[in-house]
Amino acid sequence: MMIKTPSRISLVGAAWLLAMTGAAQAEPLRVGALMPMTGDLQAYGESSRNGVELAIDEINAAGGVMGEPVVLEVSDTQTEPQSGVDAAQRLVSVQNVSAIVGALSSGVTIPVASSVTSVEGVPQISNASTSPVMTDLDDNDFLFRTTPSDAFQGVALAAVARDEGVDQVAVLYINNDYGEGLANAFSDAFESAGGEVVGSAGYEPGLASYRGDLSAVSDGEAPLLLIGYPENGQTILRQALEGGYFSEFMFTDGMKSPQIVENLGAQYLNGSFGTAAEARDDTDAAQHFKTAYQAAFGELPPVPYIDTAYDAVYSIALAALAGESVEPVSIRDHLRAINDPDGEVVGPGEFARAAELLAAGQAINYEGASGSVDFDANGDVGGTFADWQIQDGEYVTRRIFVPSM
Repeated sequence: MMIKTPSRISLVGAAWLLAMTGAAQAEPLRVGALMPMTGDLQAYGESSRNGVELAIDEINAAGGVMGEPVVLEVSDTQTEPQSGVDAAQRLVSVQNVSAIVGALSSGVTIPVASSVTSVEGVPQISNASTSPVMTDLDDNDFLFRTTPSDAFQGVALAAVARDEGVDQVAVLYINNDYGEGLANAFSDAFESAGGEVVGSAGYEPGLASYRGDLSAVSDGEAPLLLIGYPENGQTILRQALEGGYFSEFMFTDGMKSPQIVENLGAQYLNGSFGTAAEARDDTDAAQHFKTAYQAAFGELPPVPYIDTAYDAVYSIALAALAGESVEPVSIRDHLRAINDPDGEVVGPGEFARAAELLAAGQAINYEGASGSVDFDANGDVGGTFADWQIQDGEYVTRRIFVPSM
């Protein structure tokens, strides 16, 4: 429909028309999800995407961001560094996202941050990357994460191992930033606690045989700490059992996947234990998240980094509201402001309330499903860890604790 206007428009009318034109052209918040829908970490890709989608659905049901629905763009990293970089570049250059959630693998997140997000000026919040390297990365303050560093997980696992009476351990880790960083953190903490690492080696993903690696670290008695991802991890475990290299195992977050037990058999893995970042489940925030997830997707799977993906989206959307802008730099600049310790506490499912508080000029403190999301100067957060064990083929959390550094 064409609108005819008089030849003379009053100043008031012109201002109104300009305002209406601007409102009609308001840009929605576009969030990119950089997920491993294929590759070695695909066991976590769908569940993390579900966490992202749940947050966006709740935010849009509450009115969206500045009246516009949040738009989600998903891109597959294939759990490969170059594929992840290419996927991130598409999100930024083609989909024009204002922020990115992901990647999951530290080996993907770090090159994405170094060559894409820090260069293009787009905030990136990983829900799962735990490498200590990220803390000091030169990222122009565009890289954040909603899960704690492996500097903490290494200490947590060492404490659990010593509590279990483990005096010696062999370590086999995937040869990337995640694997090497966590192996070093664990070894340092374990040896400081009086334990001995009898052998340690990195392995390359995608090989048909890992018998040489297994033989190199095995002493015939010590259990194996396997730091890796489900796809390759299953191959290594099968060959460890078949070759008699190991019969007892310890794991970290990357190997906490039901498909491992399903494919190998519970009888071979019962009694194995490990750690993973995990929030307390007795908070209102955690209960809301669990109930909402089950209503949307069914049973909440026993894998990590779903709630942290959810919190990453909430953080991005709240930062956009706080800055009254979907511009990437503005979002980056307000990610810490939404966690004001003196602000009104808001949690999952309270986006409309948070929006009202921010509109009224009040400070907020977002307490997420995964715990506090208080980004420090390096974009890191603290957190709690689960001490879990495989019992009768199920992952059972024995306790949730804060490791003592």
